[in-house]
Amino acid sequence: MSVVLGCFRNNIVKHLGCTNSLVKGGFSLTKFLSVKALPSDNNASFLSVDIQCRREFADMLSEALLCFGASSTSIDEQHSYVQNEEICISSIYDISKDVRKSITHAADSIGLKYLPCYKVIKGYHSDWIKDIQESFHPVEVTKGLWIVPEWRTPLDLEATNIILNPGLAFGTGDHPTTKLCLLLLHEIIKGGESFLDYGTGSGILAIAALKFGADFAVGIDIDPQAITAARHNATLNNIESDVLQLYLVPSEEINSPSSDNMSTGLEDQIVSFAKPGATVALSGIITEQLPRIIGRYSEFLEDIAVSKMDDWACVSGKKRRI
Repeated sequence: MSVVLGCFRNNIVKHLGCTNSLVKGGFSLTKFLSVKALPSDNNASFLSVDIQCRREFADMLSEALLCFGASSTSIDEQHSYVQNEEICISSIYDISKDVRKSITHAADSIGLKYLPCYKVIKGYHSDWIKDIQESFHPVEVTKGLWIVPEWRTPLDLEATNIILNPGLAFGTGDHPTTKLCLLLLHEIIKGGESFLDYGTGSGILAIAALKFGADFAVGIDIDPQAITAARHNATLNNIESDVLQLYLVPSEEINSPSSDNMSTGLEDQIVSFAKPGATVALSGIITEQLPRIIGRYSEFLEDIAVSKMDDWACVSGKKRRI
């Protein structure tokens, strides 16, 4: 059995896959992949940026900021402005980033005709890390499946507990994008599969696939911090490097989509990693983008199904047999 999953995060493509066509000893992508680690410095400075925008644009703008230089974003419901329906997006930038340019491009990419108001504060990673850790709690994805931050104690020792420290990588288990993928993997993995996590982020999905019974997983990403986080999380879950291999893909090897076009042109490449009959899934899709995504992938997939959570969707189907 094989499965390919994918995640669009506001026009930046992250794909996940599970396929028996991978070979443990010689994964074909290694011809253009290289593994690199990113050194960390907890005393380094960073920019904390609070951005005000209308509530209906918050999700899209939050995702777009990640496309244009933000290291992380979160929507702060507690500091929302009910009277004029504005909400605060808290974001983190490297000290070297041009924040105004990033926000301008992000706003333009989602069709905003104005520059949102924002405030910039310089901080230090040691303070930020402490604040982030205090905000994360164990998440029960479904009965018997928990995502537990490294610094928290599992609430159910009999459950499948995925221990996680996301670092700067996407994939905490709390976002519908990740939950939809976890629920799908929980349903379809029966044991013995090989899994390709195309856009591994924190490594949460590859780790989950192995805990559900997959034999082997490969995770790739264009972000060195994602590979660093995924390696650390694999160690936290006692997963050895012989069953989870992680690779950094040079970004020039990936044809990134334009900001106004969800037709990525990667359909052939993604589906090619799966055997005929494999399940292929795409997650992180905003519901209004469903017709376009289904149209693009229906040439390659059959028995297409859609699952939804909040305003997000996951599309899955079987790779067509030639």
